[in-house]
Amino acid sequence: MSQPLVPPRAARRFAGLDRSATVAMHDLVGTLRAGGASILDLGGGEPDAATPPHIAAAAAAALDEGFTHYTASRGLPELRAAIAAKLARDNGIVVDPATEIIVTPSAKHALFVSLMTVLDPGDEVLVPSPSWVSYRSMAHLVGARTVDVPLRADDGFRLSRQLLDRHVTARSRAILVNTPNNPTGRALRRDEAEEIAAFAAAHDLIVLTDEIYEKILFACREHVSLASLPECAGRTLTVNGFSKGYAMTGWRLGYVAGPAELIGEALKVQEHTVSCAASFAQRGGLAALIGSQDCVREMADDYAERRNLVLSALDAMPGIRCAPPDGAFYVFPDIRATGLGGSVEFARWLLRAAGVAVVPGSAFGPAGEGHVRISFAAARPVLVEALDRMTAALTGASIG
Repeated sequence: MSQPLVPPRAARRFAGLDRSATVAMHDLVGTLRAGGASILDLGGGEPDAATPPHIAAAAAAALDEGFTHYTASRGLPELRAAIAAKLARDNGIVVDPATEIIVTPSAKHALFVSLMTVLDPGDEVLVPSPSWVSYRSMAHLVGARTVDVPLRADDGFRLSRQLLDRHVTARSRAILVNTPNNPTGRALRRDEAEEIAAFAAAHDLIVLTDEIYEKILFACREHVSLASLPECAGRTLTVNGFSKGYAMTGWRLGYVAGPAELIGEALKVQEHTVSCAASFAQRGGLAALIGSQDCVREMADDYAERRNLVLSALDAMPGIRCAPPDGAFYVFPDIRATGLGGSVEFARWLLRAAGVAVVPGSAFGPAGEGHVRISFAAARPVLVEALDRMTAALTGASIG
């Protein structure tokens, strides 16, 4: 008699590890639509714009010429040179393109490579919260843990040295800062950056910065790169990419820059996992950096208009309060006064009552509870209809 089949056991590192909340929402929207439901998705973090033509043309030309083989694991030398020039010009960061940059298949991979490089099992990385959903999971996968540094909405999600000092421990190895922030849209102020730099130096911490939304800023807000500050220059890994600023999400192209000693170790992770970023995608990235930046400014201007549209509509909705974001393409409204439960309950209610998908704030850590993330990167007609549906649903719920 045959023995009952025992399901194979996955590695213990996956215990307690959830799927990405944003990806799961995207999949749920697809399932509901396949079943015939009319769902408007304001949960995704993807620009609706097409990749600018000159970038696509550069990649197409690379394909036509047969440029489809491996590149150096660090990335194309000409692309690394362009990244170094961009970092010096836009960010005040000086790096050697030969030894202090790795081109990666996505900024997400650059973040994972960075965490793998600097964190040992049992180490802690401080993360101001609310924060992007994947930081905790990435740290968990490398055997480390994140320590949330909770920021308060009523204080504008401001980060201070005093707050950081409360959460540092003997196990603290690094601090990870995302600016502009996903989900809040908050951009780091220079005085905050200086406090972070002093804190990192005082505790000998590695600094990891996720600057993927740097091209999307509003109201003349300044983008501050921590690696440009003297205390951080030799201890910071700066992660960035092409997905958001150049509408290149599907290209999966990013990079990490930092001290040669750390980048040399990070290169080993790259070599033993993905080898290199796609060759023809790197040609597209080169065209993005050395070509006209008018497309970036035009997209940022368009996001500014959509931001104002969304803020105006949310301001008129009963039970909703929303601070204007400094950057990125998200708003993070406070929904507690609606009386419709916590962020998960509210998001489910909105999906049922209005056919509008948003991401619960709790997905971004405990400090995100009571909020939801709404993306205004969706096409303008979708935004308008979704906001109309939300207004009607909230008004019908007799809130306030």
